[in-house]
Amino acid sequence: MTTVAAYAAPAAKAPLERTTIERRAVREFDVLIDIKFAGICHSDIHQVQEGWGEAIFPMVPGHEIAGVVSEVGPGVTKYKVGDRVGVGCMVDSCRECDNCKAGQEQYCTGGGMIGTYNALDKDGEPTLGGYAEKIVVDENYVVRIPDGLSLDVAAPLLCAGITTYSPLKHWNAGPGKKVAVVGMGGLGHMAVKLAHALGAEVTVLSQSLRKQEDGLKLGADHYYATSDPKTFQELAGTFDLIVSTVSAPLDFDAFLSLLRTDGALANVGAPEEPVSVNLFSLLMGRKTLAGSAIGGIQETQEMLDFCAEHGIGAEIELIGASEINEAYERVQSSDVRYRFVIDTATI
Repeated sequence: MTTVAAYAAPAAKAPLERTTIERRAVREFDVLIDIKFAGICHSDIHQVQEGWGEAIFPMVPGHEIAGVVSEVGPGVTKYKVGDRVGVGCMVDSCRECDNCKAGQEQYCTGGGMIGTYNALDKDGEPTLGGYAEKIVVDENYVVRIPDGLSLDVAAPLLCAGITTYSPLKHWNAGPGKKVAVVGMGGLGHMAVKLAHALGAEVTVLSQSLRKQEDGLKLGADHYYATSDPKTFQELAGTFDLIVSTVSAPLDFDAFLSLLRTDGALANVGAPEEPVSVNLFSLLMGRKTLAGSAIGGIQETQEMLDFCAEHGIGAEIELIGASEINEAYERVQSSDVRYRFVIDTATI
């Protein structure tokens, strides 16, 4: 066991505070990672506030982890001390179900994936995330960060990057395809960069035009305000794929009207409350309303390699650990462009 400093929420809705936690001793196939940077995801806030249901406390959030290997178990073959690595939203799965064998560990049906935090590992111990100095993870759930990516801008790719890359790839975003991104936040700005790099024609659909200049600089071809009813009239039947990154309920019937025949609206944002849709919005045009959750380990590595090849990193604001609670408030008021990243040396 190793004692490390961390920031944890002691109870639901409580401010995060500095504490110490225990990391397990390095096992045969484990990698000990010195965490250098940890992104703040809106999911962290949802879970600290129990917005998605009952949670495990004390909670150390953080599933956008970038660091350097400092120790490996005797059976580790994929990594060595000094390697630049990352850990995303999961640290284990059953490894035996069809989805796990197919590299879709995020959809594990053998008990579900084990989250990097707010979950129980196979020993029944709570997992604790990346707002900490170190973490121990099985090598099969660690990914390599290419040399072309700085660790600070790479950290958010472990969630925001893969969460948007996976649906873009699944629904074949690329040349000749028109893709809309709903929301211009932590996930949305990555979706714009990735869809542009994949060769699609990219449109941002945001509540206002406040971030229009940013959106166009990051790769969007068009930018519309959804608060303007004319947007839905002008863009009706336009898109092959819409990726919604917002975590608030949408008027799904309105957004589905923007799809072409056989188009898909893929949700990666997860509202805390139920949503509704008129099924005629799907029937008339054979449209798909879908969801997508992160990506498997192999696809996450593919995404990182793609980002390194195309010079893509997150747009970040680097903060010290003492600023975490303020950062949470600013995320909730959409006051960040576009991802807070914690310099874990300040923990």
